[in-house]
Amino acid sequence: MRLHWPSAAAEWTEALPVGNGRLGAMVFGGTGRSRVQVNDATVWSGVAEGPSLALAEMLASGAGPERLAEVREAIFGGDLERATELLMSFEGPYSQTFLPYVDLWITLPEGESHGRTLDLSTGVVTERMTIGGSEVVRRVWTSETALCVEITGAVPADVEISTPLQEVSRDGLNLVIEIPVDSAPRHEPQVEAPVYGSGERGTVTVKVTEGERWLLTLTSSTTGESWWTGRRHGNHMTLMDACEVRFGDLPEIVDVPELLSGKDEQLIASVLFAYGRYLLVSSSRPGAPPANLQGIWNGDLRPAWSSNYTININTQMNYWAAEVTGLAECHEPLLELLEKLALTGGEVARELYGARGWVAHHNTDAWGWALPVGMGHGAVSWAIWQMGGAWLVQHAWDHYDFARTWSTLERAWPLLRGCAEFLLDWLVEGPDGHLDTCPSTSPENWFLVDGRPQALTWSVTMDVMLVRAVFERTLALALASGRADPLVAEIAAALPRLRPVPVFDGRLGEWVYDLPEEDPAHRHMSHMVSVYPLGQIVAGTELGDAAVEVLDRRGNGAMGWSWAWKMALRARLGDGETVRSLLSEASQPFTGDRHRDAPVDGSEWGGLLPNLFSTHPPFQIDGNYGFTAALAEVVVQSHTGVIDVLPALPSGWSRGSARGLRCRGGLSVDVTWHDGDVLARVRRVSGDASEFVPVSIGGEVTEVVVNDVVEVRGRISC
Repeated sequence: MRLHWPSAAAEWTEALPVGNGRLGAMVFGGTGRSRVQVNDATVWSGVAEGPSLALAEMLASGAGPERLAEVREAIFGGDLERATELLMSFEGPYSQTFLPYVDLWITLPEGESHGRTLDLSTGVVTERMTIGGSEVVRRVWTSETALCVEITGAVPADVEISTPLQEVSRDGLNLVIEIPVDSAPRHEPQVEAPVYGSGERGTVTVKVTEGERWLLTLTSSTTGESWWTGRRHGNHMTLMDACEVRFGDLPEIVDVPELLSGKDEQLIASVLFAYGRYLLVSSSRPGAPPANLQGIWNGDLRPAWSSNYTININTQMNYWAAEVTGLAECHEPLLELLEKLALTGGEVARELYGARGWVAHHNTDAWGWALPVGMGHGAVSWAIWQMGGAWLVQHAWDHYDFARTWSTLERAWPLLRGCAEFLLDWLVEGPDGHLDTCPSTSPENWFLVDGRPQALTWSVTMDVMLVRAVFERTLALALASGRADPLVAEIAAALPRLRPVPVFDGRLGEWVYDLPEEDPAHRHMSHMVSVYPLGQIVAGTELGDAAVEVLDRRGNGAMGWSWAWKMALRARLGDGETVRSLLSEASQPFTGDRHRDAPVDGSEWGGLLPNLFSTHPPFQIDGNYGFTAALAEVVVQSHTGVIDVLPALPSGWSRGSARGLRCRGGLSVDVTWHDGDVLARVRRVSGDASEFVPVSIGGEVTEVVVNDVVEVRGRISC
């Protein structure tokens, strides 16, 4: 698939992304002086010892197990104001910031640009220009180790490298840059700009004499890369070719302005599916940090929310599509971050809470930040949340569950076991004998007590479902590996004492009691984690119907990531028509001020930027990744142990195809459909052969044995 823009970019939100997981660049294009803005995934403010130093300061301020006991006493006693006051000592500084790196400036003679084309399969941006009556072609891409710019055509050029950071020294084309030792998100205006040691900003300039072809390569080395495992990048074309979904007919080249007119919803769905995979392939590869709030592309010294890892939804959404769309290799950086959190979060669990195992909260960064953030004044609705690790670790389970190999089991086991240890120690006996999480918040949401918004309680539904998932999946890993671990007995004893899922007036409850919501249309769907991605609640059941009631009450609309989550939830519940309406809303061109941060309450809707990035605003890439995951759920689902083919296809999408969608159990599925006739080909790609694999098409289930490739035919209503 190739996407075409008819002109050069006038600003960052029109530039086109390329990347190899380590180096990312935004390509502006145009004749005259044009910009390629460059990021390095390892360029984060801060230092490796930062989390430990912050923990020591927090303990010195009085936080710790004794104060936690006071907090719990206040919450169970109904004194939420005192509990909130006590919890402020548990808030540390903010996690660190993903920073812009350098700008590459290429000056050509003035002429005419004929537009830019991004080839999603190769990751190459091609621009054709007419300069001085001659054709000039510029191609920009990332190789395994470098950013590459190739220009063909007899044309002279000036090349400059500048940086918004601080220069330490320069030697020819070598530029040494200092990275800040501390930073904070821009929503903390009282915090100064990023803190440096010394130095000044610099520029390196070189002139290129006229020639028929020249190639520029830019490479990078940072001290931060030693925190990761090394450079082990996959091949872009191989990864992109692993999976494809087409709804309806696709042209060879897609004109993006025409696409954004909204005339062809199936084309929009096909493009967004492919574009999300492209962005993940470009921003997440083994050997570098995982994709952050902006993937690997950031041009601001103080980006929104530090362009970090927000792990109450956003980082998870970045990777929902990884396994199901054949990008398990791109999942590796997140698993490596989990392994770092198991170390830093182990210290936090032990010292701050007196617990075994490891914990993470609302945010993390490339250094494995595991503490709460908020600087002592962050709202408890988001800052005090001990379930970040419990949700993030589900990705280790998914990595195993889709492959079912010994190596993925061995990777997942210590991560889930350590998380389960923490949760066992975190649970306390509640007022009625259940084991409860306390303090407990439903991320970023509030309920009302005597007309006043409050967030602290115990055992919110999201907590309980995450704890249950960690426990059950840890037990499953122990069973699969044949381990006789004493933790198994602890988990088995705790599971039946967890609270049951609450249902109030036919809808799934968010809190342990039916508390009035401050915002009934809240953008977060936290208690719906049980439907997607966890798959604990399924369609056609009483709890499934209760989940539908929640979605109906919350309504459509919001910002990119919230749209994507609602799309995935509706697909899981078999509602293709609402998937379509949500996609239509989410894919509208954003016409507001791209440079203004909209309110975070979802009162202002986002849309797509000219370069197809999803925005609130500000730009957050999770929506792009989430669209891909949701559209995969439209075509194939496997969370119930059945391969369900086309479970949520919107009416009128009467023909299409999918290749290489992965299913749990080490299986891959190809699907073609035309006017109700469906052909599914199931093959094994990993794991051991199962005796039977149930395949459902249009509600009719066929059991097959998958050793090589098995064909299943059926019909659906479309």
